[in-house]
Amino acid sequence: MQSIQIGLQIVLMFFVLVSLHEWGHYYFAKRAGILVREFAIGFGPKIFSYTKGETRYTLRLLPIGGFVRMAGEDPEIVIIQPGQRVALQIKDNQVTHLFTDQLDQRSLAIQGTVEQIDLEKQLFVMLSIEGDTERFDVHPQAIMVTKGRETQIAPLDRQFGSKTVSQRALSIFAGPLMNFLLAFVLFVLFVALSGVASNVKLDTVNADSPAAKAGLLAGDIIKEVNHIPINADREKFIDLIQKSKDQPMNWIIIRGQEEKQTEVTPALDNGSPKVGVVVGFDSRNASFKEVVTSSWDTMVYWTKSIVSGLKKLVLGQFKMDELSGPVGTIQITSQIAHEGIKPMILWSGILSLYLGLFNLLPFPALDGSRLVFLGIEAVRGKPVDPSRESVVHFIGFAMLMLLMIVVTYNDILRLING
Repeated sequence: MQSIQIGLQIVLMFFVLVSLHEWGHYYFAKRAGILVREFAIGFGPKIFSYTKGETRYTLRLLPIGGFVRMAGEDPEIVIIQPGQRVALQIKDNQVTHLFTDQLDQRSLAIQGTVEQIDLEKQLFVMLSIEGDTERFDVHPQAIMVTKGRETQIAPLDRQFGSKTVSQRALSIFAGPLMNFLLAFVLFVLFVALSGVASNVKLDTVNADSPAAKAGLLAGDIIKEVNHIPINADREKFIDLIQKSKDQPMNWIIIRGQEEKQTEVTPALDNGSPKVGVVVGFDSRNASFKEVVTSSWDTMVYWTKSIVSGLKKLVLGQFKMDELSGPVGTIQITSQIAHEGIKPMILWSGILSLYLGLFNLLPFPALDGSRLVFLGIEAVRGKPVDPSRESVVHFIGFAMLMLLMIVVTYNDILRLING
C-alpha cells in the first residue's frame, strides 16, 4: 500500500510541475489572443484527448514534458488551394465548415471548385459552382474537415507571429515563470511546516571519533566554539573545524537544560581536520516574516546550485555516464518520498526550480532559445525566417531526445548494477 501511495505522489508531482509550466504558456497566449490548438502533457502517441472550446487537451505516452501548440508557430497542416473541390456548410451567411474530402457525403453542403481563398486576412472563399462564381464570407472560427480531422482556421490576428515581441516573449517566458512561482510556494510551505533553524545540532556522533571521545552525544546543541557563538550558522561551525587543523577546540554545548563545556581535538583525515559528526539544525516555529525571508534564501541557494550545475553541463564538465535522466530522477524521488511529506515538498520545489531554469537555457527547442530568436527580432526589427527557425528547433529537439535516450540508458545500467 505504501508503494502505491508513493507512486501516486510521484505521478502527481510530475503532473503538477509539467501542467503548471504548460499552463503558463497557455494562459498568456490566450490573453494575447493567440489561438491555442493543443495543450499536451507528454510526447509521442496520444493516450487520451478531448476538446473544449478552441483547444484539444491531450495526454501522451512519453511522460518527459509537454507542449502548447499555438497557431502560426508551425506551418499549417491543412491548406486549401485554388482548383481544389470543397464543400461549404453555411450558417447566418458565413461559412462555418469547409470539407476537403468525402464530398459525395456532403449532400446538404454547397460544393464547388475554389477560385480564390483567403483564410488569414479577408476571410473569404470564392467558388465556381456549375459555371457561376460566388463569394462566401468565412467565419473567424470556421472549421476545416479533412479525413475526419477537424482544424480550426487561424486568421492572422490569432496567430503567434502577428503579436508584438513582448506578447510573444511573455507567452514563452510564462512557462518557466510558473515553475519559479510554484517553487517559491513550495519552499514557503516547507519552511512553514519545518520551522526555521535556531541552533546547530549534532545529528550523529561517530563511534571512536574525536567528538565521541570528548563525550559529545547526538542531540547536543552547539552554542559556542572557541568562544565564537554558532547560532544556526552551520558553515561557520564547519569552517572553524577546518581552520583548527589538529589543535584542541573549546566547545560549549547545551544538553537538555544543562550547559556543558568540553575540549575537542580534530583528527586529520586525508589531510582534512574531522571531528566525526553529522550536523543538522534545531528548529522552531517561524514567524510570517521568517517564513518569507527563509523561503527566499532557500530559493536563492538552490538557484545558485542549479545554475552552477547547468554551467558545468553546458561546458562539458560532466562525463556522459554521470548524467541522470527521468528514470534516475524517479528513483531519487521515490527515496525522498519514503522520508516523509516535508522532504518531498522541498524536493518538489527544487525540481520545479530546475525545470524553469533548464528551459531558459538558450538551446534549440527550449524556451530560452525561442526568447533568443525574439531578442534577435527586436534588435533587427524583423523576425528570423520562420522556416529556418523551425529547422533549428527541430534539430535541437532531436538532440534532446537523443540525450534523453543516453541518460535513460545510464539510469537503467545503474539500476541493474546496483
